[in-house]
Amino acid sequence: MFAYDDIKNFSRTEMAIYKYIMANLPQIPYMTIREIAAENHVSTTTFLRFCAKSGFSSYNEFKAKLKQMTGNIAKVPTTRNLDEIFLFFKGVSSLAFEEKLQQAVFLLQKTNFIIFVGIGSSGTLARYGARYFSNLGIFSVGLEDVHYPIENFTYEKTAVIAVSESGETPELIDLIKKFRQKNCPVLSITNLANSTLARLSDWNFSYNLKHQRINNLYNITSQVPTLFIMEALACRL
Repeated sequence: MFAYDDIKNFSRTEMAIYKYIMANLPQIPYMTIREIAAENHVSTTTFLRFCAKSGFSSYNEFKAKLKQMTGNIAKVPTTRNLDEIFLFFKGVSSLAFEEKLQQAVFLLQKTNFIIFVGIGSSGTLARYGARYFSNLGIFSVGLEDVHYPIENFTYEKTAVIAVSESGETPELIDLIKKFRQKNCPVLSITNLANSTLARLSDWNFSYNLKHQRINNLYNITSQVPTLFIMEALACRL
């Protein structure tokens, strides 16, 4: 709603108005122009100039756009459906699951060093996985910087565990290709078994939960399975 070029050109007074609006988004659409001006200790004319500078021809247009923006901000239900998580844990209580894990354990037992990689939320999980493995005496590091210069290093007996809900992040895929050129075995934990990352991997575990996003942007798909798989692998090494 507020373009960067507009914000950087705000005066001190206009910046104070902008900060007030952003701090009181739910209330602004229901306030009169006089109320907003009074709260900011400016005249209604000054506030109208602020609206014009922000690309709005009138206060009514400004309020309508703001109301639309705040109305689109969804909230996560306080109690999310846990059925999928329950089904996941039911599925891992099986011989087939243990056999799947043993395939990964077989690959990891041949290595002396494990690099966990991921971006965003998955990067946070990668760092957690590295610390959890290290706590159990398995030398590991977490790498969130997908542009890290790995080309000039040798990776003898090094395995890579890639974490990605979508399995389609281009920057992560490019990094995995570089590790494959170094002959590093690649293991991955993804949501979908047919993702690009899963198909690039020597071993993949996919948990197949419903992909969920909020506000058409933020990924809120549960990462509980990822944590469980990382801990389960660490405990079996």
